[in-house]
Amino acid sequence: MDHLPRQLDVTAVKWLRSRALSLVMKQEFEMSYWLVIDLEATTEEGGWPVAEMEIIEIGASLVNQDGREIDHFERYVRPVRRPLLTPFCRELTHIRQSFIDSALTLPAVWPQFERWIAQYRERLVAWTSWGDYDRQQLQQDWRHHQLASELASLPHINLKQRFAKARHLQKPCGLNTALQLAGMHFNGQQHRALSDARNTARLLPLVIPG
Repeated sequence: MDHLPRQLDVTAVKWLRSRALSLVMKQEFEMSYWLVIDLEATTEEGGWPVAEMEIIEIGASLVNQDGREIDHFERYVRPVRRPLLTPFCRELTHIRQSFIDSALTLPAVWPQFERWIAQYRERLVAWTSWGDYDRQQLQQDWRHHQLASELASLPHINLKQRFAKARHLQKPCGLNTALQLAGMHFNGQQHRALSDARNTARLLPLVIPG
């Protein structure tokens, strides 16, 4: 019986340590950021292979675990292989040729993005996109222009697949359909990079456990 208080003390200390660790981990999670990226690219009716597409707009929304935007990044990018947008591309994205003509090429734009995201790097958990296209397009254009990126060292989360799994869907769905399934409506202009990124971010809390 003399050992009982000591055993209780040890148990209490272990519980307190475990509780403190849980609180620290929860606090760190709540301070974490996710980066949601969407790209618009050159295309034609019927689509082009990713290898033939080039980024024309970058939209990025930096959010916390609740999906609240902390900061954002938005830039037009001038393609070098096919600098003239097709009529289909202009109609789909509502991006004017004049916007593209006055934009910088990716080797000039991407360092701007890197400087922007560097200030949040310590809290950044992962970067995400709706589907895997954006990751593939970025990797291709990085290689083509011989660019380095901090994103390459971060995990990428395919929210399109995560949402389908969380909702027990037979197959992944489009962003607009996902928003409707979640009881939401699309805010802004569809097929514009920042609008798509921000709407994707609204689904993040439904997919990433809090």
